[in-house]
Amino acid sequence: MATATTADIATAVTHDTDWLGLRGSRVLVAGAGGIGGACALAYAGAGASVAVVDRDPGVLEAIGAAFTGAGASVERIQADLTEHGAGARVVDEAVERLGGVDVLLHAVGINDRRPVLDFTEDEWDHILQVNLSTLFALAQAAGRHMVARGSGRILALSSVSGLLAHHSHGPYAASKGGVNQLLRVMAREWAEAGVTVNALAPGYIETPLTAGELAKPGKRASLEGMVPAGRLGTPEEVTGPALFLSSRHAGFITGHVLYIDGGRTLV
Repeated sequence: MATATTADIATAVTHDTDWLGLRGSRVLVAGAGGIGGACALAYAGAGASVAVVDRDPGVLEAIGAAFTGAGASVERIQADLTEHGAGARVVDEAVERLGGVDVLLHAVGINDRRPVLDFTEDEWDHILQVNLSTLFALAQAAGRHMVARGSGRILALSSVSGLLAHHSHGPYAASKGGVNQLLRVMAREWAEAGVTVNALAPGYIETPLTAGELAKPGKRASLEGMVPAGRLGTPEEVTGPALFLSSRHAGFITGHVLYIDGGRTLV
């Protein structure tokens, strides 16, 4: 299966997305690679102004080039979101550069595929910090801004691992279960202020970031065999749901975990 590039995704998103009402929206995407980068380009294709934050300058350079190739512009912010106070600083910078933040997408995450007995406490802490604590800090800061304004959309990438008990996914699965519950509580607390908070939970998606794992002998066939659809997902199959949940049509959807998995959570 060929992997769609971020430029392909941007080309596929046309002005037909005007019905979403995202033209002129201000979007902050945390995580410039993989699905985060694809979503950033899709938001731009729908007419939004976009800022992306990542700790890796090389990834930021690549997403900048992808935006240029798609005829769009992007604000790039380099920051390590695991640092205390970084979430608030990044939101403040995005508000300054974009004139506000209407949509936040958190797409920061790491995994370390080993049995639970093999982890040290420091390794556990690191995965929870990257996957869950950065979401708390960034969403809290964006939530303050959105609640005060009376509107906003917050999304985060969760995973089917937040529901299923995958072998060798202990800290990752725990962090994604935490993502789901944190977002549900935020949704409950901020609903009256017009702020929706939802999770996107992809299954097995083919991206440059998963290429190494999929290249292992027999891995692709094994994963495809666990998906009722019989294949892996593509980034654009996540960007569409992200655009919809960010749109004016999703104002009454909050506290929801949307599984994008080809039926993986059914079996």
